[in-house]
This record gives sequence, C-alpha cells and structure tokens, in this order.
Amino acid sequence: MPATMTDSKTKIEKQLEGKVAVITGAGSGIGRAAALLLAQHGAKIALVDLIDERSEEVEAEIERMGGEAIFLDTDVSDAARVEKAMNGAAEKFGRIDILFANAGVNGTLSPIEHLTPEDWDRTLEINLKGTFLSVKFAIPHMKGDGGSIVITSSINGSRKYTGFGMSAYSSSKAGQVAFMKMAALELAGYGIRVNAICPGAIQTNIGENTHRTPEVEEIEIPIQYPEGSHPLEHHAGAPEQVAELVLFLGSDRSNHISGTQIYVDGAESLL
Repeated sequence: MPATMTDSKTKIEKQLEGKVAVITGAGSGIGRAAALLLAQHGAKIALVDLIDERSEEVEAEIERMGGEAIFLDTDVSDAARVEKAMNGAAEKFGRIDILFANAGVNGTLSPIEHLTPEDWDRTLEINLKGTFLSVKFAIPHMKGDGGSIVITSSINGSRKYTGFGMSAYSSSKAGQVAFMKMAALELAGYGIRVNAICPGAIQTNIGENTHRTPEVEEIEIPIQYPEGSHPLEHHAGAPEQVAELVLFLGSDRSNHISGTQIYVDGAESLL
C-alpha cells in the first residue's frame, strides 16, 4: 500500500509545512521530481507547464499522497499566460512562498553560422525570458512574507563549453546566472532569496526538445573522457538528486544563502 502524506509525517520532518511552491516545467524530469518531493514535505504545489498527460499524472500523484496541487496550463515565454498562472496559484492557495523557475529546452543545436535567428530566439524566449517572466509575476505575491526563488541554470554556460552547437542554450544559461545575481540583490530587502542550480547530465526527457543539425559535425572538436565520465558516480544523475537541492534552497535551512549558483553534477564539469 503506498504511503500517504499522513504516514510520511512520522518518518520525515516536513520542512515546507504550509508553504506554497510554484514549479515551472513541472510535468517531467527535474520539475516532476521537485514537485513530488516538496509536496511530500508539506508544500502545496502549483504545477506550471503546457497541457500534457504527464502534468496531470503529477497532479494526481500528489493528490493520492494526500497533498494539494493545481495544474496551470502555461507557455512560460508568454507574458499574459505566466501572469495568469502566478495569479491563479496565489488565488488558489493564498500566497506564493517558493518559485522554482525550472522550465527550459535545449533547443536547436547548430553552428552559429547555420543557426537561424528564429531558433536562437525560441531558445532564449523559453529559457531566459521565461525565467524573467516567472520571477517578475511571482514577486508581487512574495514581497509581503519573503520566500525563495530557485532557477534551473546549467553547467553549460557557467563552467562547461564543450556542448558544440549549443551557443543559444549556453547563452541562455549564462544569462540566467547573471539575472539571478541581480534579482538576489534587488529582492533581498523583501526577504526573498534567489539562487541558481547548475545541473550536469541528468536523466530527463529534455532530449525530446533537442534538435541537432548535421552541421554540428563540422565544428566538433574531439574530446575523450575517461570511462564513465562522471567522477563521483560514473553515470548521469537522477532528477531526485537535484530535487533534494531544490528542497534545501526552498526551506528555511538555507535562510542565509542568496545570489549563489550551486553545481549538482558529480564533479562532471571539472574534467
């Protein structure tokens, strides 16, 4: 018989009891893992993603555990829809304490010479503009009581640049880190902490929105990694391992951490 939220109470300390968390890209991968873990720790969850049966499955799973969740159909690059989602979450649960700005795509992998302006724009619109919009429209609901904003960046664009053809993606991820630091200073007076997590290779379905063009072969520089290529565990990480970091940054246990980028890659990007 699956454990309920009540059963879990005797086994874990609920670090987010009474908190409201908004998670973008919540239907799969890191977003899904974070939604389930934060719900297990007592948070009410607003699942922000495009309509997909996976999002509905996450909502149903949280409810089966005895938690509360709402699904909000949203394209994070669309300002009106993001504003509606943040307002909807606040109206449903009365507040927003945690924003996990996680939605993102790899986009089109192509040499700069062949990358179309449209493909560049689309990657930046989802990854960087989507982060900006999510934070912008969450702020009015967080200013009163403070809270935590966590942004999913990447080792690409901050410590690793061997993703050939990923100029748009890496630029968007580097931009997220700069935006995070600006936001951390700007929002500190409201008691809102802002941090970025930088995952390495994680077992997710982001490959579904990756479009690698044949021209990438023209610019690749051969790089040979040791067997396993991940020094700590010798394999890609799991979404649940990243979710644990999101839980920590969303909880009061990280109440003096803001303006920081944290790598979660098993030392992969140090090779």
